[in-house]
Amino acid sequence: MPSELLILAILVFAAAALYSLVGHGGASAYLAILVLAGFPREGIASTVLALNILATLLGTVNYWRAGHFDPRLLFPFILTSVPAAFLGGSLHISQQTLSLILGLTLLAAGLRFLLFTNPIAGRQSVSLRLLFGVGLPVGFVLGFLAGLIGIGGGIFLSPLLLFMGWADAKKTAAISAAFILLNSLSGLTAHILKGTPEWTLLGTLAVAVLLGGGVGSYIGAFRLAPVTLQRLLGFVLIVAGFKLLI
Repeated sequence: MPSELLILAILVFAAAALYSLVGHGGASAYLAILVLAGFPREGIASTVLALNILATLLGTVNYWRAGHFDPRLLFPFILTSVPAAFLGGSLHISQQTLSLILGLTLLAAGLRFLLFTNPIAGRQSVSLRLLFGVGLPVGFVLGFLAGLIGIGGGIFLSPLLLFMGWADAKKTAAISAAFILLNSLSGLTAHILKGTPEWTLLGTLAVAVLLGGGVGSYIGAFRLAPVTLQRLLGFVLIVAGFKLLI
């Protein structure tokens, strides 16, 4: 294995492990790593989304096994986010302004979780009317943005679920992993129509993602306390915000 590819694999492994701790796939980190390594941003979206799918598949399984997954909270969001992710992934658009706005938003959300250390407790129940009233339009917006940028969208859904008080950190991670998985599958379908993944690169990095994602999601689902997970989410959001601003 060339030394450059080995370094990329190590960086991707670390990113997958960190992001999977909080139920995320790590697409924004993979995107930043590959762009900084000299790969054109427009040509790596399908590779990044494929890596995202592998990481969040493991995350979804581990958080489901740990009993944190709540399909009732997920369903209203994915009804609109999945088709919207395909739509966003089909478009060709300048992403600089969009990345700036989203990056600053993630920085603000991440700082909130780091500065306010009390764990956020989810409500016992949320009415279906409220879930669908918020989930359908928000899911569409998040899915569209995710497809447009070439990520899964969980970095936007996680702070929303916590701020609304609909889920604690563990349940948020479980829902986000499944949300990212489904949106990434939809977005990848659209991006493949514009260009196939870098297969040699994908094959090597896929191993790193599977290892990192498996370790990270297991620790997050079974070992970490909710308040620790919440602080880690704040850190991950700040990192993701900086990645979008690069």
